[in-house]
Amino acid sequence: MKPVVAIVGPTGVGKTPLSLAVATAFQAEIISGDALQFYRGLDIGTAKIGTAERQGILHHLIDFLDPEMPFSVADYQKTVRTAIAGLQNRDILPVLVGGSGLYIQSVLYDYRFAGTGRDRSPDPVTAALGTAELYERLKILNPVMAAKAEPENRRRILRMIDIACTATSDIDLESGKSPYYDNLIIIGLDMPRERLYRRIEERVDAMMASGLLAEVSRLHAQGIRSQAVAAIGYKELYRYLDGDVSLEQAVADIKLHSRRYAKRQMTWFRNQMDANWFSVDPDHFDATAADVIRFLEKRLGSSQKRE
Repeated sequence: MKPVVAIVGPTGVGKTPLSLAVATAFQAEIISGDALQFYRGLDIGTAKIGTAERQGILHHLIDFLDPEMPFSVADYQKTVRTAIAGLQNRDILPVLVGGSGLYIQSVLYDYRFAGTGRDRSPDPVTAALGTAELYERLKILNPVMAAKAEPENRRRILRMIDIACTATSDIDLESGKSPYYDNLIIIGLDMPRERLYRRIEERVDAMMASGLLAEVSRLHAQGIRSQAVAAIGYKELYRYLDGDVSLEQAVADIKLHSRRYAKRQMTWFRNQMDANWFSVDPDHFDATAADVIRFLEKRLGSSQKRE
């Protein structure tokens, strides 16, 4: 049975080009581990790889959901494990790539779900609480999620409480501590923080130049207000389109929130996953890719590498 390779790390660190190099070297197929690249129409803001950029390599779990559709961690776990099994049965190496920590961890580790969601009817106790009290409740339920929330954003906090409560009721909290796959190889990418932050800011500028505002404007005009557009890059421009902030402020907020998110991602992957870490020098990325491929050759066996 083929092993499972995962490539993780913060936004902007170079996971996508590395995944293409690994997939080319080992004739692998790529499975997305980015919780927003599932959605059609969220392209520029999610740094979704275009069809022409995929170099003929098959990518799974990209563009298969409409933005209004829910897709839980449990749904993702089931879908990806099925995809991995299908690739292994065809003797193809699966490479799971992304930065959505909980989603990736739910696949690679032994997370167990009860299979039934909690009651979705309105909670009168929650409804009666003030926003500050709701935020304190979220901090108790899930401190990691609370760190991502804006303490004054009631709608966002309520949504996170909903997710946190679902996770609490549906996930066996004693699970998730050991790998699900016998032969699991996790590659972690990092970069000196200041360099990473500069790359993130440059990427935001490039996204804006590529038409991010037009992309978000289309979603806004369609009346989409789902969790998909509460993500970084979309929520800030929604505030601009709603007339709450200037465009300049919205772009500055995207950069700020992206930097903070990258920091949280690194904390998550460092603390939650047993990864083999490689430091990326963006000026010599080919050298990093070569180092990773040599490492994988030793772990997988050079016979699995394309001649």
